[in-house]
Amino acid sequence: MSETPNTVSSGTGTTGKRPIVLVHGLWMTPASWDTWAERFRAAGHEVIVPGWPGIDDRSVQNVRSNPEPLRGIGLKQIVDHYERIIRTLPVKPIIMGHSFGGVVTQMLADRGLGAAYVGVAPGQTAGVTTLPASTLRTGFPILSNPFGRNGAKPISKAHFHFTFGNDLPRPESDALWEQFAVPSYNRVFFEGVASVLNEKGGVTHVDYARADRAPFLVLTGEIDHVVPPAIGRAIVAKYTATDSPAVVEYREYAGRTHRLVSQPGWEEIADYALAWATSHTAVSA
Repeated sequence: MSETPNTVSSGTGTTGKRPIVLVHGLWMTPASWDTWAERFRAAGHEVIVPGWPGIDDRSVQNVRSNPEPLRGIGLKQIVDHYERIIRTLPVKPIIMGHSFGGVVTQMLADRGLGAAYVGVAPGQTAGVTTLPASTLRTGFPILSNPFGRNGAKPISKAHFHFTFGNDLPRPESDALWEQFAVPSYNRVFFEGVASVLNEKGGVTHVDYARADRAPFLVLTGEIDHVVPPAIGRAIVAKYTATDSPAVVEYREYAGRTHRLVSQPGWEEIADYALAWATSHTAVSA
């Protein structure tokens, strides 16, 4: 199929904009993407926001009351789940992932499933060894209990304040916890950490030197405790240290936390991500 970078040909012969798949992160549901999804739909894109296996289309309250389907789910199952969804689309979509959804996005990119990729405060894949103290602290409630590897641990309001609401007074952060927070997939966290020092064999292994990978943008926030800029820069450095001609770019936002998708001023970031992705979309994807 012959396409222009920003448009795709539909089965009816009319021209529409490329679909966008949004991948949420740990402790979240697809509702965390409501801001960007609505904005992208208003711009004329079809936007698909699947839940991770076990979350699917369940509400935050439903997931909290019954976290059993989250237990034992690992990253490969999650990536396979998204691949099945993406392969039903008529063309390769733009894929954007937040936090651990950014790890999923990089793994989908390694499978060649997208036309352009955006990692929004993305977690690191195998071999990216940068681990600031604040990042280690975000994982401590899960990693401190190796016997809970296959569990689904709730995130406390205090820990949510550190990881997501560190720009807010505690009552405002607690209100966001009520609206968005769900238990974790403990296995995902253990697999991600174990992969850091196991570049070749880690679950999150990707081929940083892949030449035919579609363009990839990494976005970070200056005061993010989960994925500080040091991690974002290390991810980009890992890709660009190879001889691959694939485009990888980086942008950092001052005063922004891990809530790049919803913190006041999110519109600027969403608009930049969309403009970058559409302008960098592979012509033949």
